[in-house]
Amino acid sequence: MTQLTTIKGRSSGMSAGKFIVIEGMEGAGKSSAIAVIEDTLNKHGIEFINTREPGGTPLAESLRDMVKSVDHQEKLTVETELLLMYASRSQLLANKILPALAAGKWVIGDRHDLSSRAYQGGGRGFDETIMNTIREITLKGFSPDITLYLDIDPHIGLSRAKARGDLDRIELEKMDFFIRVHNKYRELAEQDDSIVTVDAAQAMLQVHQEVEKAVIGFIAETKKG
Repeated sequence: MTQLTTIKGRSSGMSAGKFIVIEGMEGAGKSSAIAVIEDTLNKHGIEFINTREPGGTPLAESLRDMVKSVDHQEKLTVETELLLMYASRSQLLANKILPALAAGKWVIGDRHDLSSRAYQGGGRGFDETIMNTIREITLKGFSPDITLYLDIDPHIGLSRAKARGDLDRIELEKMDFFIRVHNKYRELAEQDDSIVTVDAAQAMLQVHQEVEKAVIGFIAETKKG
């Protein structure tokens, strides 16, 4: 717990680690956007590590398999799904993200808490009070320094995802679920100034240019601090 408090109060400037998160629905193009972020940080001489959620550590990856698998012999309840997500996130935060930030490294996160708020909160309909309680227990107020949200119509995104191959347990949900997720993403993005929304329906080159511009702008702000 002390460690979380320390990180939230870490000093500004290029010597301090920063947490950049890429968010978006299936088919939004997160993987290619992450490659753009990596290239941008490399050009600026910034050391970084990558993480993904759920997952990112050996134990968290095991929890990821539980959440994503379509081969369970019993139905995975929505309550279990929610708790597995936050258990995985807790492991990743304590064992990978926080140590990297404390060492002055930047962290590029493929999803973070915004995903749970959109998928389990918006998609599954969990009460925000319940969600906030679990977030406080596991994250203690920790949050990304900047989040890049790739906004895509769920019909387009799911079509892209299906073209890639087999879908996981969550990706097999009905379209109504993804519409709720999409609406929640947009609602949350509008409420948080640290979230930069990028129209992922644009040509890939335009999307990548906007992602690069956002990251370069964030780096510049960090240097000023």
